[in-house]
Amino acid sequence: MVFAHDTELALLAAVGLVNSGQEPDSLAQVADVVAFYDDHGYTGRIDRDDAELAEMRDLRPLLRQLLTSSRDEAVDLVNEMLRRTHALPQLVRHDPLDWHLHAVSDDRPLAERVEVESAMAMVDVIRADELSRLDVCADETCDGLVLDLSRNRSRRFCSTACSNRAAVAAYRARQSG
Repeated sequence: MVFAHDTELALLAAVGLVNSGQEPDSLAQVADVVAFYDDHGYTGRIDRDDAELAEMRDLRPLLRQLLTSSRDEAVDLVNEMLRRTHALPQLVRHDPLDWHLHAVSDDRPLAERVEVESAMAMVDVIRADELSRLDVCADETCDGLVLDLSRNRSRRFCSTACSNRAAVAAYRARQSG
């Protein structure tokens, strides 16, 4: 494991939220927000309404900027995000996770909690100088984000679809040559 479990979960959620904006947009209805909430193990408040959907969609550009920025730029963004949301890190424990950090209460809006948890996760990434684990998909037709948590830092594609597309293209190039 590269990072603490809660850091990895928050990074996976942030990348998932950013990548939900790829065509076709997979965060188009309230049910998609509920699926995101469930898939990424969020707890606490969920409003299940159009306002929450809009807030989650509006968060994507900020998270993309954070996850693709340089180390110094990421520091500025993290500090601003934590300051603006009045984040106060505290250790909490709830099923199925042991002690981990929360920096806003569970009754805050989901988009705010995703923003703060993403910022807190980036604190670990910045401190460990591991921003190289975040990148843009190697498929030239895709601008999805990649979170590489592998030991050998070999992940280059945001999805199996992009990886398969590249493999097929490479195969066809070899066959035609």
